[in-house]
Amino acid sequence: MNKRRAVYPGSFDPITNGHLDIVRRALSLVDEVVIAIAYNQEKPSGLFDVAERIELIRAVTAPFAKKVKIDSFHGLLVDYARKVGAVTIIRGLRAVADFEYEFQMASMNRHLAGDVETVFLMADEQYFYTSSKLVKEVMSFGGDASAFVPPVVAKRLRKKFKS
Repeated sequence: MNKRRAVYPGSFDPITNGHLDIVRRALSLVDEVVIAIAYNQEKPSGLFDVAERIELIRAVTAPFAKKVKIDSFHGLLVDYARKVGAVTIIRGLRAVADFEYEFQMASMNRHLAGDVETVFLMADEQYFYTSSKLVKEVMSFGGDASAFVPPVVAKRLRKKFKS
């Protein structure tokens, strides 16, 4: 029997509790989720490099490691989805602004690969306004955003911003 595999793409810089909530909920729909860190080869950016992100994601997804794979990719998402045998792309939605952008992306992906379906999961209300960018901004100014990320991520953020 073939596994129902989904790709959950994003920058995950860093992974938040909201991301983990989407992963947990996606696992109720599919057999396996590939958390795929998107990056641009020509313009490396981010607080954490790809290797650090993989390390952090591996640590926080350990409880469901048999059902979660972690990888990175550059290029078209639908090409990557086909490469790993995924027929579903998982996207989390927070505010209305997310929907417009995600709808455009899903429409283009459907045009490029009609056999790969995008599934939107609404963020749990406790994570509705959480984003990696906001977490980094709060932590960079010495604020405490540890309620929005797993403890290992909060620790690494504090370490990054102390140096």
